[in-house]
Amino acid sequence: METYESVLLVKPEVFVYKIPPRTSNRGYRAADWNLQEPTWTGRMRLVSKGTAVSMKLEDKTSGALFANCPIETYPGVAVEAVTDSSRYFVIRIQDDNGRSAFIGLGFGDRSDSFDLNVALQDHFKWVKNQEQIEKEKEAPRQELDLGFKEGETIKINMKITKKDGSESSSRTGKSKGTSGVGILPPPPSGVANKIAPPPGQQKASPAASPSHRPTGQTEWGDFTSAGNQQAPQQPQQSTNSNWVQF
Repeated sequence: METYESVLLVKPEVFVYKIPPRTSNRGYRAADWNLQEPTWTGRMRLVSKGTAVSMKLEDKTSGALFANCPIETYPGVAVEAVTDSSRYFVIRIQDDNGRSAFIGLGFGDRSDSFDLNVALQDHFKWVKNQEQIEKEKEAPRQELDLGFKEGETIKINMKITKKDGSESSSRTGKSKGTSGVGILPPPPSGVANKIAPPPGQQKASPAASPSHRPTGQTEWGDFTSAGNQQAPQQPQQSTNSNWVQF
């Protein structure tokens, strides 16, 4: 597949300077150049072809190539900022025979040098992402095996809830027939209203004061006893055979 050239940045005016050799490892200084008299003035185009990128210095009118600066990495040897200004750089140019030289490059405004920084950073960030994508394509995909291995087991804790909301593990009450005094169940609905009270029920003896009458609460009301005195038993009426005496 043929790769086309793409223009990343164009600056219509840049300045080229002849620079003295580097004397130490402290970096280049633009103040050492003759900034008022540039060696060459022209146009700068930053172009890419695939992952490769280069800076081309061209004539403003004819577009003839003055110098070419291939850039492998940034920051790097091909484009290096000076130590005393943000508008000037030292670039490494190469000819068709592979010979190289270092020249000074300057912009008339700081925004132009800022644009060059951003364009180079974005390009090499894109190159890094492309390399990562290619590595993922070549690497074999590892499928996730969710099957049980031989001898493997799992343990599941389940809480089963009945329809009434109680848990199956909850304790039940005492069953019928166990020892101890239980509470009598209430009579069927409406039975107390349908059964007539026993005839001839006598009142308790007046000798027993209310304070000595223990009271027991049942489902049918309050029933009192007359202390040690026993009320005379009433003959059972045949007409009220369903009445239960307490």
